[in-house]
Amino acid sequence: MGLKQNLHNIREKYRGTKMAPAFNALHTFLYTPNDTAHGGTHIKAADDLKRTMNTVIMALVPCLIFGMFNAGYQHYLAVGEIEAVTSGFFSSEFWTLQNFSLGFWKILPILLISYGVGLGIEFLFAVIKGHEVEEGYLVTGMLVPLIVPIDIPLWMLVVAVAFGVVIGKEVFGGTGMNILNPALTIRAFLFFAYPTWMSGDKVWVEGATERAKEIIAGSNADAISGETILGGLAQSHPIDYSVADMFFGFIPGSIGETSTLLILLGGLFLIFTKIGSWRIMLSSVIGALVMGYIFNLVVAAGWITETSNFYGLMNTEFWHHLLIGGMAFGIVYMATDPVTASQTNKGKWIYGFLIGFISIMIRVFNPAYPEGVMLAILLMNVFAPTIDHYVVQGNVKRRLKRGKLKTA
Repeated sequence: MGLKQNLHNIREKYRGTKMAPAFNALHTFLYTPNDTAHGGTHIKAADDLKRTMNTVIMALVPCLIFGMFNAGYQHYLAVGEIEAVTSGFFSSEFWTLQNFSLGFWKILPILLISYGVGLGIEFLFAVIKGHEVEEGYLVTGMLVPLIVPIDIPLWMLVVAVAFGVVIGKEVFGGTGMNILNPALTIRAFLFFAYPTWMSGDKVWVEGATERAKEIIAGSNADAISGETILGGLAQSHPIDYSVADMFFGFIPGSIGETSTLLILLGGLFLIFTKIGSWRIMLSSVIGALVMGYIFNLVVAAGWITETSNFYGLMNTEFWHHLLIGGMAFGIVYMATDPVTASQTNKGKWIYGFLIGFISIMIRVFNPAYPEGVMLAILLMNVFAPTIDHYVVQGNVKRRLKRGKLKTA
């Protein structure tokens, strides 16, 4: 008797009980559901929520794999065991088993905890409330490991995931009902609850935090600096990385956010599969470029001097903002969340533009937290229904006006 038949028999055995949603979820995750619609006319399509989530995961996998290589690369580069990449994206110094092995074993526990805790809570709520397990956390579970530092303590991640799933999602009714992006809710919780583990120059390179503790304790260990480009610019430090390094992703940062190249390819894949909104992506880029260019004009006019706390990020080339930090990752994978984003076409343009515009504004005016895309997306998540409301009301008024003109 095959696995599919065994799962089917278990489903039938527990049909009508509280445990039925849990077994149904396992069965439908592995196989096509046996239940089909009968009678009447139905729209036939190959896509459903599970396939949509799996498509987004496919777009995230390259960022995950690259993050594993980059985690090892940044560590061995910091301790002086390897030389910096000099020969482009396919450099032999980067794509080594040594780099991948270190990154794999550091990121695997983060991935397992993200899915284990998150899906565990999803199953628990499904059993308690008697509804089917929703597949919405499949993407969130992949996003969370990609937006946290490599050395994040695992117990902090457990607490944050539990908070994000319960408070950011389940209390609103589950998948499709939440007003905030769950993955960003988890990251926001981590940042405000444990700020020293989410910022600074000792959290982005594996082993840097432990080495810092040894130095404080009085050992002779060499320091490891894992400062991100945004962190350095916020302190008006010069950039030590080339544009190619920033575009390919050979820089410190959250696990999956460094490679703009792979994020761009993932965005094109989501647009091709009609899952990600090109309107939101494009308008977010335009908003970021406009705000960055305005700041460049302010510096060029001499209104801000080099002694200002804002000078470093304000003087950054406006288009460089798309290559550093989590701007590109947030725009492609989080701003386009169909549940928390605007639903109307005009609303998507407004929603996306404000995300990019506000992100750069937060970066510049908040040196203590130079990465602003998380807060910008969460803020616009809250205002997305309002934007859609006024867009719809505007359309209604225009149609009523046209109707009056025709009857006049």
